[in-house]
Amino acid sequence: MTQPAKITMTSTKVASLVPVSLLLVLIAPLWAQRQDWQKHSDDDVVLSAMRAELERSKSQLKMDQVAAPYYIEYRVFDVDQYSAGAAFGALRSDLRTRLRFLRVVVRIGDYRQDSYFGAGRGLLDFLPLDNDMPALRHQLWLATDLAYKAAAESLTAKQAQLKQLTIDEPVDDFAHADAMQSIAPLATLEFDPQPWTRMLQDASDVYKSDPQIETFDSNLKFDAVNEYFVNSEGTVLRSGRNLYQMYVSCSTQAPDGMSLQRSAGFIVTDIKELPSADGFVGRARKLAGTLKELRDAPVVDEEYRGPVWFSADASATLFADLIGENVLGRRPELGKNARTTGAFAASYKSRVLPDFLSVVSDPTISSYRGQSLLGHYELDDEGIPAQRVSLIEKGVLLNYLIAREPIRDFPRSNGHGRAPLPSDAPAMAGAAVPHNSNLIVNSSEPLSQDALKGKFLDLCHQRDLPYCYRVETFGPQLTPRLLYRVWTKDGREELVRGGSFGDLDTRAMRSDLIAAGDDVYVDNHPTNVPHSIVAPGVLFDELEVKRASVNKEKLPEYPAPALSK
Repeated sequence: MTQPAKITMTSTKVASLVPVSLLLVLIAPLWAQRQDWQKHSDDDVVLSAMRAELERSKSQLKMDQVAAPYYIEYRVFDVDQYSAGAAFGALRSDLRTRLRFLRVVVRIGDYRQDSYFGAGRGLLDFLPLDNDMPALRHQLWLATDLAYKAAAESLTAKQAQLKQLTIDEPVDDFAHADAMQSIAPLATLEFDPQPWTRMLQDASDVYKSDPQIETFDSNLKFDAVNEYFVNSEGTVLRSGRNLYQMYVSCSTQAPDGMSLQRSAGFIVTDIKELPSADGFVGRARKLAGTLKELRDAPVVDEEYRGPVWFSADASATLFADLIGENVLGRRPELGKNARTTGAFAASYKSRVLPDFLSVVSDPTISSYRGQSLLGHYELDDEGIPAQRVSLIEKGVLLNYLIAREPIRDFPRSNGHGRAPLPSDAPAMAGAAVPHNSNLIVNSSEPLSQDALKGKFLDLCHQRDLPYCYRVETFGPQLTPRLLYRVWTKDGREELVRGGSFGDLDTRAMRSDLIAAGDDVYVDNHPTNVPHSIVAPGVLFDELEVKRASVNKEKLPEYPAPALSK
């Protein structure tokens, strides 16, 4: 079982407040903790190299006619990853990968105004995999030198641009923070691949049950990610996490050429929580069955406006896309006077949801109703203690998620600075930015499933509609993958295909959402930064459902090969 991290907060304000004898009593436990994390960090070559080179940079990094840095940070991602994939019953990839990413940030100026702009927002590079102290320090030195030079140029460019702008309410570029030390155990990746690749093959072999299935894939990705972070303020962090992902996806075409897809995923932090072989293959069979149902299903009517009921699964996707993305306190571009970016930039202290709904982001919990959550941590990726943040109370937006880059009315971090693994944006790859942890939606007036369905059908009756719609699950871009007509007369459900929404947006979340259920769905998101969305099923008073404008491809010109060997 993973042991908790050792956490120490550095403070220089204690000595003047207490007698010397009491001070010794207070300091003794902290000193023991400090010795403990110091010992663990000294035993870690990567962390030792980072700390040693940081101290050298603090004392020696200075160019003529350029100010010395006021802040330096090093972040390292040590990634051990296993991925595999199968298609049509056969294994097609089996890969073990090991990488170390290095991110260096050098800030020139001060907390009020600094060089974190353009190319001065950090430098990304690779770090040697061998625990060779001279090699590690040499790479750190080169990256720091380049980041310092980029920072000098960026500060000059930023100051020149600021002279051309009028900013109504300027805020600091960077927030102060206490120094923290936390050394957690390293994550490792230890397992036997063979049973898992066999599961992938068996699941993708389900394609044989339906000759009209065109693609059938199964994939897995197991990660052990160890993150190191040190900065010139005295913060030293080491954390490790495991993430285990398994997916099944398949597709077919309807007789009219419409492409139809289904997929399912399992995302957990403990390999023991993954499904058994029977469970994984069973999910693959269920997907194959719904593909056939979709192929035979009628296309949605041209136009519909009326009640729509979303399952908790579909609702979690709604809240992720329309609420989770808009409560992030991301700083606007230089010269923009908006408080933040996104649809809620001007919604502070305004109603964004009905008054029976509230939303929190809570990284302090690791499970919800017995299900694991991905967004749990004790310190965020900038060393700020995790905090439960009440974002929306009784429908009113009261907070944003903040990292150490302030925005108007929010001068300090609330423990939601999180660093994604480097991706396609080199300038900001690996940078700690505001991000969700565990986003939890609560209703003060939850309805049972029977009561919610009854309310839904009553609305259909009142409007003399022959049927209304229920969404079971979404695909990308809020496109329903399982959409049902629910007949008003008897509650019978009929699967349909080819539907889309015309007005499903933040306005509809505020004005048309009228009820929520007592069920919840935990939607774990591994991409970008691991986080979770927890939401109940919801009912909208009125939405537009229309026939989607989709490209229809030609059907295959001749049948698939026979399944016999």
